[in-house]
Amino acid sequence: MTKEKWGQLRNRLLKTVGQNNFTTWIEPLEFDTVDGGVAVFKVPTNFMGNYVSQNFADLILHELTMSGEPVQRLAFRVAANSPARPAEAAGATDSHGSPQGDVAVMTAPAAAPASAAGKDALEALQAAPLDPRFTFDSFVVGKPNELAHAAARRVGEGGPVTFNPLVLYGGVGLGKTHLMHAIAWELKEKNPALNVLYLSAEQFMYRFVQALRERKMMDFKHLFRSVDVLMVDDVQFIAGKDSTQEEFFHTFNALVDQNKQIIISADRAPGEIKDLEDRVKSRLQCGLVVDLHPTDYELRLGILQTKVEQQRQTYPDLRIADGVLEFLAHRISTNVRVLEGALTRLFAFASLVGREIDMDLTQDCLADVLRASERKITVEEIQRKVSEYYNIRMSDIIGPKRLRSYARPRQVAMYLCKQLTSRSLPEIGRRFGGRDHTTVMHGVKRIEELKTTDGQIAEDVEMLRRSLEA
Repeated sequence: MTKEKWGQLRNRLLKTVGQNNFTTWIEPLEFDTVDGGVAVFKVPTNFMGNYVSQNFADLILHELTMSGEPVQRLAFRVAANSPARPAEAAGATDSHGSPQGDVAVMTAPAAAPASAAGKDALEALQAAPLDPRFTFDSFVVGKPNELAHAAARRVGEGGPVTFNPLVLYGGVGLGKTHLMHAIAWELKEKNPALNVLYLSAEQFMYRFVQALRERKMMDFKHLFRSVDVLMVDDVQFIAGKDSTQEEFFHTFNALVDQNKQIIISADRAPGEIKDLEDRVKSRLQCGLVVDLHPTDYELRLGILQTKVEQQRQTYPDLRIADGVLEFLAHRISTNVRVLEGALTRLFAFASLVGREIDMDLTQDCLADVLRASERKITVEEIQRKVSEYYNIRMSDIIGPKRLRSYARPRQVAMYLCKQLTSRSLPEIGRRFGGRDHTTVMHGVKRIEELKTTDGQIAEDVEMLRRSLEA
C-alpha cells in the first residue's frame, strides 16, 4: 500500500470517527510498510499505539480490507525520533523476529461475518417494535397536520432523498410517533431488504454509553452507519448530554454523506431546544422542518369518528347518541391520546353496564378527564396575549384610543373573549374600559366578516386561539 492510498483511507476514517477523534488518534499515525499481511504504523508513544489498537484497529482493518489490501494484522511501532521511554521500545519484535517498538497487534476480522453480525446487531437493536396500528391508513388528516402528513408520505415512498433530514415537531399527542411508524411500515413494505432503524433518543444514548463501557465503539459506529434509514424519536432527550450529542452529530454527518435518509421527531423546533449544541441544531435545520399544529375541532371530530368505527369491531352492538362525539371533540382539545383513551373507556364502560353511550353516561364515566381538560381562559389572559402579539400596551387594548393600530387588535380580543370564555357581552364590554355591549357585538361581527376576506386577520386569530388553548 502506498502512502497516497493511506491518505485516501484517512479521509474515509475522518468521516467515520469525527474530527476530534481523527485529530487526536488517527492523524498522528504514520504508515510504514505492509509485510506478510501485517500493516505497520509509526506512533509517537506506546500509549497511543495501545489506545488505537483497542479502539480503532478494527475500523482501520476494515477499511484496509475493503480497499483490497491483503492485511490480517496491524502493528504499531514507536517512531525512532519519538521521546519513548525505554520500557516502550524494549522487548517487542515484528512478525520476522527483529527488534522494534511494536506495542500492539490486532487480527483482522473476516469481512462477510462482520457484515452479517452487523445485521444481527441491527435486528437486536429494534428494542421498540413498530406499532401495527400506526399506519398511513389509520392517520386522520386535517389542516393542522396536512403538511407533516404529505412530507411523511413522500419519504415513505422511498426513492431518491429529496430532503434530509425530515424533522417532525409538535406537542404531546399530535401524531409525531404515528407518522414515524407509518413511514417505517411503508418503507419496509416497498423494500423489505431496506435497513430501517427506528429508536428513541434515549435508546441511542443507552447504546452509546453501553458501547463506551464495553469498549465496543467501533461496533456502535458500524451499526449506526450501516443503516439505510435512521429514525430517532424525541431527539430533545439528548440535549445537555455532550458526548451523546457529539456521536449523534458524527453519525448524522456520515449518513448524510452516504445519501441515507434521516427522520427526526422532537417536542419543539430544533432552534428552541434548550442545551442542544448549535452545530446539532444547524444540522437538524438544514432539511425540512415541519410543525404538527394543535388539533382543531374538525380534526378531533374526524379522529373520534374513525376510532368509533374501530371500536365497533370490538363492541358491535353498542350505540352512541347524537352529540356525544361533538361534545368530546369540543371539551378535550389538547391531546389526541387523551381523546382516544376517553373514547376507549367510554365504550368499555357502556359495554359493562349494558347502556347506550349518551350524554349522561359520558359525563359520569369521564368526569375526571373532563375536569382535567377544562382549563379556564380568562378575559385578562386574552387581552395580554393579544397585546403581546400586536406589540402594543395592554392599556391601549382597554383604553379609549380609536386609532386603527389599537382598534383592530381590540376587536380581535373581543372576538376571542366571545369564542373562548363564557362571559356575556356586557361583561366583556366592562372588561374593555366599560364599553357598551353593542360595541362588543360590532367588534365580534367585524372580525367574523374579516376572517373570510382578510387572510392576515384569519391567520392572526387562529394563531392566537392556538396559543391560548395550548
